[in-house]
Amino acid sequence: MDRVLKAARASGSLNLSNRSLKEVPNEVYKSLDAVGEGEKWWEAVELQKLILAHNSIESLKEDLRNLTQLSVLNISHNKLSHIPASIGELHLLKSLDVSFNSIFEIPAEIGSATSLIKFDCSNNQLKDLPSTLGRCLDLSELKASNNCFTSLPEDLQYCSKLNKLDVEGNKLKMLSENMISSWTRLTELNASKNMLSGIPESVGSLSRLIRLDLHRNRISSIPSSIMGCTSLMEFYMGNNTLSSLPAEIGALTQLGTFDLHSNQLKEYLVEACKLNLSVLDLSNNSLSDLPLEIGYWEFLH
Repeated sequence: MDRVLKAARASGSLNLSNRSLKEVPNEVYKSLDAVGEGEKWWEAVELQKLILAHNSIESLKEDLRNLTQLSVLNISHNKLSHIPASIGELHLLKSLDVSFNSIFEIPAEIGSATSLIKFDCSNNQLKDLPSTLGRCLDLSELKASNNCFTSLPEDLQYCSKLNKLDVEGNKLKMLSENMISSWTRLTELNASKNMLSGIPESVGSLSRLIRLDLHRNRISSIPSSIMGCTSLMEFYMGNNTLSSLPAEIGALTQLGTFDLHSNQLKEYLVEACKLNLSVLDLSNNSLSDLPLEIGYWEFLH
């Protein structure tokens, strides 16, 4: 361990993953205060990257605040039940991964870590996200899948740089119109395996959206505003309660994959035959026939 810590003081990066650790060694929190004999303190570098993944760590100390230069913290696949409030004092933190733990709550202080760009809190036991996360204006990637959310904080609308959002496997009943309309840079949205009953009309403002996954929800209709998603290439709507498609679906000229399996469709619109699909899944619906125009597709699987 001494050798690894010494190397970290020279490089600014410390990887202690897969070491069967039950706690974080105190020396890690001390950072440069632990410069040892034979080391030149003036050549030492503050810790900027700390990887503690795949251990059995049950807690982080508030002493985390000592690591003021930290930009990357990965403590995924451990046994954490909480995150210390001092996480908010890491003002240079850009990437935080606390996935695959047993965390019940994200402290409100995380809103003070305003440099945060990537945050992964998936596979925990979270019932909500703090509204203060909306202060992290540079947030571009949020992964919060497989938790227990019933809603997302409205203040997330201020994270206008959001590029990727993954909230699969929660209990979300709706996606806010305001949030969706403010996330105009979104390229990937995964809200599958939830309890959504509809798609916001404001989805049409997502002109950069490439992948939209809403399979296994309770969605009964697709709004006509979907035509605004002009970059959409993959659209997953399997296992919902769709009985029809909007004619405007035919405007999605980039769409290559369209999954509609296990719905209640009675017809496939002629307008939808304008699409240049390579993959179309219509299995387990109530279709009696298909338009003749569907036979013109050359690359359909």
